[in-house]
Amino acid sequence: MVRRAREFRGDPAPTRPAATVVLLRPEGETFQLYVLKRAATMVFGGLHAFPGGGVDPSDRPETIRTDWAERLGVPGEEARAIIGAAARELFEEAGVLLAGPVDEVDRTVSDGTLTGVVTHGSETADGNHVVGDVSAEDWEADRAALAARKLTMTELLDRRGLRLRDDLLLPWARWITPEFEPKRFDTWFFVALLPEGQTARDVSGESESATWISPEAANGLAMLPPTRSTVDSLRPYGKIAEVIAASSRRNAASPVTPRVEMKEDGSAILHVALPS
Repeated sequence: MVRRAREFRGDPAPTRPAATVVLLRPEGETFQLYVLKRAATMVFGGLHAFPGGGVDPSDRPETIRTDWAERLGVPGEEARAIIGAAARELFEEAGVLLAGPVDEVDRTVSDGTLTGVVTHGSETADGNHVVGDVSAEDWEADRAALAARKLTMTELLDRRGLRLRDDLLLPWARWITPEFEPKRFDTWFFVALLPEGQTARDVSGESESATWISPEAANGLAMLPPTRSTVDSLRPYGKIAEVIAASSRRNAASPVTPRVEMKEDGSAILHVALPS
């Protein structure tokens, strides 16, 4: 990073919108994060990250929430694409689908024994219901088709009689890659609770391992500054309910843009100004 900052000349590369999802699950009285270790052959190989990736032009599913433009700081259609990308990338990379029946917005799809159908399920402790199955072979075929861009999220949901549960995505932060980097992203970070009955799986082919880990333990993993900052921002909260409550106060519209200050002695200082 310091070398690229020192050698940078010319105009900054354009940014590409992207979305990342920090998946949480309860662990005793506290919670864990789902973290991937990127494969050595990938960009940022060997570093730990959360499921996520670039926004695709097809990412336009219907949403439940109507305030995404305000929460994300971009026009409505752009905001809807970001939300679509977050849900798609989570399904592609972790096999977790934030969706439920069209006419029953309090339900979510779960792992189960039935294949390819939506069925009535049991009520969870929080009053939501779980239905369906996302672990069977036909679902895996749909996930692979989605990753290969042979199927859009909208098509997948329509065919299965489902709608996106975007109300389960909690906006957390927004980061823009520094101007000196050759590849730049405008990335929105979301937090989401693992749906009842689903299991996160390392299915992307872009990582060499995946693990559930506490925010404290994740502090020892190699991460890029946005990922590290996100982990740090979650450490003060002891329970998932506290994270959910804090999400309403988070600023995911104002971007954080790290800046490297070069010193006369050749050293460098990384400046990260977080939004209030």
